[in-house]
Amino acid sequence: MNILSVEHLTKVYGTGATAVRALDDVSFTVEAGEFIAIIGSSGSGKSTLLHLMGGVDRPTSGTVRLQGQDIFARSDEELAVFRRREVGLVYQFYNLIPILDVVENMTLPVRMDGRDVNEKRLKMLLRSLGLTGREHYLPNQLSGGQQQRVAIGRALMNAPAVVLADEPTGNLDSKNSAEIMQLLRDSNRQLKQTLIVITHDEDIALMADRVLAIEDGRLVRDERRREVRTVSVRSKAGRGGAAHNAAHETVVPGTSVSPAAHETVVPGTSVSGVR
Repeated sequence: MNILSVEHLTKVYGTGATAVRALDDVSFTVEAGEFIAIIGSSGSGKSTLLHLMGGVDRPTSGTVRLQGQDIFARSDEELAVFRRREVGLVYQFYNLIPILDVVENMTLPVRMDGRDVNEKRLKMLLRSLGLTGREHYLPNQLSGGQQQRVAIGRALMNAPAVVLADEPTGNLDSKNSAEIMQLLRDSNRQLKQTLIVITHDEDIALMADRVLAIEDGRLVRDERRREVRTVSVRSKAGRGGAAHNAAHETVVPGTSVSPAAHETVVPGTSVSGVR
């Protein structure tokens, strides 16, 4: 069943000679429970696409339908409610409120709606995210990985139809990146959470059920996978510069793992080509 439909989406910034076509007639559908990675070079339009899917910005033409409803038929005020209730947004830089503690940040979208917090779901998320015992820590008392866990908890608190993550590991080292992606993958599998991730990391792309490639604002590739299997591959270098083996990286049928380097390749790309 399709949960999200992107239809002839175009976004142009500016007018006349200075106009920039950031997104150019992009169309695709997303099935409920899918994990999709969107890849592309810097400036390709992938973040613009995610912002439009999340109702953060409006397109020049085309539309996005979530559960059959045109999200851009809503007023700006209704879109703000839509972002709180129906999509979960995760960004590279966490965007936590510095004077609010872990629980207050995670439950902020619920409280902004004037609704009661689902305490059972809150406790489940705190446990799943490894934040039990840190409920009343402020953001400056947490590591970068812990802050991103709080941001993920905030995105999942309302049980949204879709989670949209824009480079969620881009500001983290290898260890924390692997843990954050495993948490997102677990939410996708265990909670049947539809997940769309913007990334330039080939290992993250290989965890997905499906990979979309955006270049120059256009959708140039759409590859589906039927299943994933887990192998040990070499993770990216950590802050100390040394690469290490991650025990639970993911590979898809039709890809290869080099016996010498244990690096994973998506068909049609090189290891350095997934950006």
